[in-house]
Amino acid sequence: MVDVRTKFINLCLVVIGILSAGLGLKGFLVPNGFIDGGVTGTSMFISELSNLPLALLILLINTPFVIIGYRQIGKVFSIRSSVAIAGLALAIFFLKYPTITEDKLLAAIFGGFFLGLGIGLAMRGGAVLDGTEILAILVSRKIGITVGDFILIFNILLFSTAASFLGIEAALYSMLTYFAASRMVDF
Repeated sequence: MVDVRTKFINLCLVVIGILSAGLGLKGFLVPNGFIDGGVTGTSMFISELSNLPLALLILLINTPFVIIGYRQIGKVFSIRSSVAIAGLALAIFFLKYPTITEDKLLAAIFGGFFLGLGIGLAMRGGAVLDGTEILAILVSRKIGITVGDFILIFNILLFSTAASFLGIEAALYSMLTYFAASRMVDF
């Protein structure tokens, strides 16, 4: 009975995490032209430049990381993460999130808040919503760099590139978003 209860709670955490992350993305960040870090941020950046659907890019760019995670971390973790990432893509594609605010500072802070909350809840439920965490875990095992340091280096490169294409202001607000999200995940 406890096992079923635990699985149900984990499922609820992942679903609430997906909905929260979707709100952060579609309600705050995308309408204001901001990106997040990691694979989600990379997907947002490519979507902004190419007009390809964000949901599709999230699925495509995360797929190699989930496959690597399956081989290196474990089957259950990878299946949960695949379902969570697919759930996020479906939520972004099908759910009509309202634009909450066009105030750039509020969008950066609260977009990061809801995105970080969603990532954290999904992690509590045993899944990830972004393949960067999978890659960071594997790299940290191989070369001794911490997961946080790897993600920081990845995001510095992403935001530097974004500054060149999206402008300094959008990149700075995106960094603020990432900071808010990372603090929320830690919380």
